[in-house]
Amino acid sequence: MVQILVVDDEVGIRNMLGDALHLAGFDAHMAVDGFEALKMLREIEVDLIIADVNMPRMDGYEMLEKLRAQGNDTPAIMLTARHDRTDVTRGLRLGADDYVTKPFGLEELILRVNAILRRTMHSEEEAETSLRVGPVELFDESHRVLLNGTEVDLSPTEFKLLKYLMKQPKKVARKEMLLDAIWGMGFATGATVVDTYISYLRKKLHTDDWEGIKTVRGIGFMITD
Repeated sequence: MVQILVVDDEVGIRNMLGDALHLAGFDAHMAVDGFEALKMLREIEVDLIIADVNMPRMDGYEMLEKLRAQGNDTPAIMLTARHDRTDVTRGLRLGADDYVTKPFGLEELILRVNAILRRTMHSEEEAETSLRVGPVELFDESHRVLLNGTEVDLSPTEFKLLKYLMKQPKKVARKEMLLDAIWGMGFATGATVVDTYISYLRKKLHTDDWEGIKTVRGIGFMITD
């Protein structure tokens, strides 16, 4: 679940935002000022910060400045009753991702939250680690396979079989090993199912320039560059 930290010294605002975020499907944490927020962020990781500007002990600007100085680039939405354009500029210059003036509508704020999360979560997906063999790239977390940069639709079983082969490229995977790992069955009970699914993968992934899923006669299969 997406984690959001709300930083505001007004208990009414904190409770209102917490309820709205929970209804929108987020998990909300609360801090009364920037000082408490920095302390909390040393112990938990969040996906977004919603922080008031005017707070005692440490205001939102100082909190954001310290976060960015520490190398923490967690997205932040700043809340303020100020309407001075220089305040908006200062917040954006310090590294704020958005700026909302009070009073604000909860629906508008949730839309802004979703917009920022879509952008930042997409960036994280792009940074997702992958397996690559030849022109084939496999992303385990997002369950995607690309062939020369174009997404290929694989069934869950095809995906599991391909991942098994790609995790040990240029090494032979014996049929009995594949049957046990992918289908949970013994060699004698379903040897042909491996050949069938290998043929499915070849039809979807092999091209004129690459035929990397090889048969090692009498033993099993392997994938190569």
